[in-house]
Amino acid sequence: MAVKEPEATKQLVSWFDTLWNDRQALRDVKAQLLENLTTIASEKPAQLVYFITLFNIFKDMIEEIDEENIIRSKTGFKDTIVWNKLYKFQKDGVLGAIDKLERHNGCIIADSVGLGKTFEALAVIKYYELRNDRVLVLAPKRLRENWTVYTINDKRNLLAGDRFNYDVLNHTDLNRTKGTSGEINLETLNWGNYDLVVIDESHNFRNNDTKRDKITRYQRLMDQIIRAGVKTKVLMLSATPVNNRMNDLKNQVAFITEGNDRALGDNGISSLDNTLRRAQRHFNNWLKLPAEKRKTEALLETINFEYFKLLDLLTIARSRKHIEKYYDTSEIGKFPERLKPMNVKADIDTSGAFPPLKEVNRAIKRLNLAAYAPLEYVRSDKKEEYSRKYDQEVSGGKSVLKQTDRERSLIHLMRVNLLKRMESSIHSFALTVEKIHGQIDNLLTKIEAHEDGEFEELNIEDIETDAPEFENFLIGNKVKVLIQDLDLIRWKQELSEDRDQLAELLREAKKISAAKDAKLAELKRVIATKIKSPINEGNKKVIIFTAFADTATYLYNSLHQWGADLGVHSALVTGSSGSKSTLGTIRKDLNSILTNFSPTSKERAKVAPEASEEIDILIATDCISEGQNLQDCDMLINYDIHWNPVRIIQRFGRIDRLGSTNDKIQLANFWPNMELDEYINLEARVSGRMVLLDISATGEENVIEQDEKKQMNDLEYRRKQMEQLQDSVIDLEDMDGSVSITDMTLNDFRMDLSSFMKDNLSTLENTPTGYYASVQPEIPEAVAGTIFCLRDINGKIETQESYALAPYFVVYVGETGEVVFNHLQAKKSLDIMKKLGAAKTVPDDIAVALVDAQTKNGRDMSSYRALLDVAIESIVGKSEEKGVESLFSRGGTTIAQDQIKGANDFEVVSFFIIKGAS
Repeated sequence: MAVKEPEATKQLVSWFDTLWNDRQALRDVKAQLLENLTTIASEKPAQLVYFITLFNIFKDMIEEIDEENIIRSKTGFKDTIVWNKLYKFQKDGVLGAIDKLERHNGCIIADSVGLGKTFEALAVIKYYELRNDRVLVLAPKRLRENWTVYTINDKRNLLAGDRFNYDVLNHTDLNRTKGTSGEINLETLNWGNYDLVVIDESHNFRNNDTKRDKITRYQRLMDQIIRAGVKTKVLMLSATPVNNRMNDLKNQVAFITEGNDRALGDNGISSLDNTLRRAQRHFNNWLKLPAEKRKTEALLETINFEYFKLLDLLTIARSRKHIEKYYDTSEIGKFPERLKPMNVKADIDTSGAFPPLKEVNRAIKRLNLAAYAPLEYVRSDKKEEYSRKYDQEVSGGKSVLKQTDRERSLIHLMRVNLLKRMESSIHSFALTVEKIHGQIDNLLTKIEAHEDGEFEELNIEDIETDAPEFENFLIGNKVKVLIQDLDLIRWKQELSEDRDQLAELLREAKKISAAKDAKLAELKRVIATKIKSPINEGNKKVIIFTAFADTATYLYNSLHQWGADLGVHSALVTGSSGSKSTLGTIRKDLNSILTNFSPTSKERAKVAPEASEEIDILIATDCISEGQNLQDCDMLINYDIHWNPVRIIQRFGRIDRLGSTNDKIQLANFWPNMELDEYINLEARVSGRMVLLDISATGEENVIEQDEKKQMNDLEYRRKQMEQLQDSVIDLEDMDGSVSITDMTLNDFRMDLSSFMKDNLSTLENTPTGYYASVQPEIPEAVAGTIFCLRDINGKIETQESYALAPYFVVYVGETGEVVFNHLQAKKSLDIMKKLGAAKTVPDDIAVALVDAQTKNGRDMSSYRALLDVAIESIVGKSEEKGVESLFSRGGTTIAQDQIKGANDFEVVSFFIIKGAS
C-alpha cells in the first residue's frame, strides 16, 4: 500500500519544480542574494572588516560599550557646555571613564601632556553632578585655581552655564584637621560624604609611607574619604601614573579597590599585589638587557598579561601620536611642528673674570657645611642620648633610620642646591651663598655668647626643647642640640672655614651685575632675534621658565623695561613672590595674566571683549608647568635645565598642544658652558649620590644610594636622556627607558565600535565570518602581509588565564612569512587595521586588483593559506599543516567555520590583506 505524501512535502516539491522550470526565476533569486552580499562587500570593505574584527573580539561586552548603556541620557548630559566643547577623542575618553567608574568604582585618565585631561574630568564631574552626586576635587596647591574658576560666578568662567558645584581642596589640606581651605572649614567638613573624588596629578599619591607615626595624606584620603561614609568613586588624572616603576600603580589602584587585594578577582586578576609585583620583576629584568635589546616590544612580550588586563580595566591612556594617527585632525586641529631645539651655552659674566662652573663646583665640594650637621659634632659621651631621642625605628623595628644619616643627606642636597642655583643665575647663587653665610655668622655669635656666659648642665632627654627658656642653650630647628654637648673647638673651626670660603664666593658673585651677566645677555639676544624674526608671522610671544622664584624675579626686573623699549609687555608669575605685569590695565592675579598672554586659547574675547593689548614675554616658575593652555605662544625657553627631563617635557606641553594657531614651535634650552658628559659627571660628583630620574612621578626627584656599577649605568641612562633633549623635542613615551601604558590598553577600540554600532549593528550581526578586505600599506609601520583574526572554537588553546582577548587571536604575518606582530601584540595589529581601514568606505581598487591577480580571482588562495599556517604556528607553537589544508576551498573566497580540523580547531573570523607598494 502506497504511503501518502504529507501536504507540506508536496508543496515544497511543487515550489522547486516551478523554480526549475522557470530558470529566470531561479536566476532572479540568485541575483537578489548576490546583490545583498555585494552590497555588504563593496560599500565599506576595509571599514567593515575592521569593525567585524572588533565586534567579534568584544561581542561578550556589547552592552558595556553601547554608549546609551554607559550614560543615562535623560540627565541632559549631552546638552552641557563642557560636553559640547570636547573633541571626539575626548568624548571617547569621558565615556570610557564613566564606564569604568560604574563597573569598577574608579578610573585613571592617563592621557599625555596637552590632550585636555582637565576638561575630560570636568565632563565626568558634570555627569555625576547631574545625578545629584557630591564631588570633591583634590589638586596640587599651584593648580587649585584651575579648578575653582569653574565653580564661581565670574566672567572668566567659560563654563558658567553648567553651574558646577564641586568642592576643591589642596593635596596638602589632607595633612590638616583645622583651618580653612577657600570657604571650606576643614574642622567641620563631612569628609565621608563624597560620591566622587577627582585627584589631579594622582601620581603624587603613589607612595604610602606607613613607617611614619603620623597619619599621611594618603591614609587620610583612604580612610576618611574613600572608605568612610557613602560609597565613593575615584577618578585620577596623571600623564605619568606608571612608567619606570610598574609598582607605582599599586597605591593609586588601592584607592579604587579600597585596598582589597582581590577586588578584581571576577575579572581574572586574583591578586593585585602579585600582579604588580610580577610586572615589576619583568620590568627589572628588561632593564638589565643590553641597550640594543631594550625595546618596548621586548617588554610587552614578557610582561604578565594580568598587568595588561589591570590597565585595560582601570585606565584611559592616549598619546599625541595616537591622536594624530587615529582621529580626524580636521576636527581637532593639528599639533604644531616641533623645530629642532635651540641649545644655548652661556658663560657666567661677560668679562670672563668669574671662575668657570667646574671651579665653583670644586669650591662647593670643599665646603664642610657644618651648620647642617650639628650631630656630627656631638661629643662621643653624649651621642647615645641623641641617638635615643632622634633615631627612628623603621620596618617594624627591623632597622633604624639614624638622624646623622639624614644630616649627611641634607649636606649632599645643599651642595646640589648650590650648584643648581649657580646654573640658574649668578643672582640666585649670590642670594643662597649670602643666606648660608648669615646662618653661620649667627651660629658663631651664639656659640661665643654661650662660651662667655654661665649655665647649668642640662640633659637633652630631660628638657622641653621648644620651651623659650632654653632657646639660648640650643641650636637647630626641628632637631635641636644643646651647645654644651658639642665639640665646640672642632665645630667652630669648620664653621669658620665655611664662612671664609663663602665670603670669597659671595665677593666674586656680587661683582657680576645684570649688565655683566653673560647668560642674561644671551637671553636678551635670543628674545630680540625672535621678536625681530618671528617663527610664525606676527607672533612675538615667549615663555621663560626657571626653577627658582629668585631667578624669575631677577629676570623680570632686568627685562621688563628692556622689553617695553622693544614694544612688548612683560609679566612675572611665581608661586611664592606673586605676579607682576607691565600691562597696567589688568589685574595682577595668575588667571588674568595668563589670559592676556594667551588670549585665543583662554578665550579672552568672551571674558574681556574690550581688551586689546597683550603680554608677550612671560617669565614663570613651574607653578604653571602643568594644567595650563598657553598655545598662543610659539617659543619656550628653559633658562635653567631641570635635572628631571620630565619637567622639561611638561613645560613644553604648555605650548605644544592641540588647537595651536602656530605652524611651528621652538624650544630653547640654556646649558652650562661645558660638554654634556662633563656636566653629567659634575652633577654626580657634587651630589655624592646620583639623583635618579623617577619618570613615573612627574617633576619629583628621588635621591637613591648607588653602588658604583649601578651609578655608571644611571649616568649613561641620564646622558642619553639629555642628548635626546638636545637633539629633539620628545614625548614622555618616547624617552629612552620609558614605557607608555598607551601601548597596553584597548579602550579606544571599544569606543570605536560603540560609535559604529549605532547605525550598523544589524550589518555586524549578519555578516558571515571569513570576511576579508584588501588595502594598500599607506603608513610607514604597515608592511605587505595579512592580519588574521582567529577564534579558538573548542577552547583547547592554552593561554594565561588573564589573556585579554581569549578565545580570539590577532596575528600579523608579513607577505614573506615572518610574524610582524604575534597575538601578544594584538593592539599593534589592531592599530594598523584602524589606521588603514576605519575610514575606508569604498574598496581600494588597486589593492583588490593585486590580490585578484595573485589569487586568480580567489580560485587559488594557497599563498594566504601558507600565511595562515604561520599565524597558527605562532599561536600554538607548532605546525598545523593538517588543520589548514582545507581552509581555502577551490573556487571559494572565504574561510568558513569547521574547515580547520586538528588538535586545535580555529575559526577564521576575518583577515585583512595589506597589498601594494610600500
